[in-house]
Amino acid sequence: MISKTGSPEDQTVRIRPIEILRRHVHHPQTLQILLDHSRHVTKRAITIAQNSLTDDPVDLNFIAEAAMLHDIGIIATNTPDLGCRGTLPYLCHGVEGRKILEKEGLPRHARVCETHIGVGLTAAEIAQDHLPLPERDMIPETPEEQIICYADLFYSKGSGHQTREKDCSAVEQSLRRFGEDKVALFRQWQARFEPEQSP
Repeated sequence: MISKTGSPEDQTVRIRPIEILRRHVHHPQTLQILLDHSRHVTKRAITIAQNSLTDDPVDLNFIAEAAMLHDIGIIATNTPDLGCRGTLPYLCHGVEGRKILEKEGLPRHARVCETHIGVGLTAAEIAQDHLPLPERDMIPETPEEQIICYADLFYSKGSGHQTREKDCSAVEQSLRRFGEDKVALFRQWQARFEPEQSP
């Protein structure tokens, strides 16, 4: 059953994600790409949360906010095709987004930034592959984190791509280069969140 959770932390005042994005993203191209991409991810995530058969309570307001903010960290990366003139590799955008949103006083939203890369990264993977990230688990754990992470897999960013939806086979293909375990987790999420699309 889907419902708004009742913990005191979840009863905070609603935030304005677009205002936060505009406060931090100064390049018009980057802002537009982020808005286009994040709106599609948000729409899919909300639809999943409303229709999912999971018994876990899901905070729809939080999903709407966090899905809009999950990629804010791209501003710190060196990704010219997205209008980003930072110094860091693109892979760092989750960690950088976490830093930005923690400074905004949004620790739950910050976790979504850090845990949405692929289907999540473990400390062991980060160490083994010598990734430019802190060696800690960055795994989506809550239903909200998992739903946003899953929804994000269907949309890319970049000129002409941020509104184009990938099909499941394209998502699996992009995950397969990181291991069959990533594909298996995607399929588990698919069966849980969108069973009508399961193979």
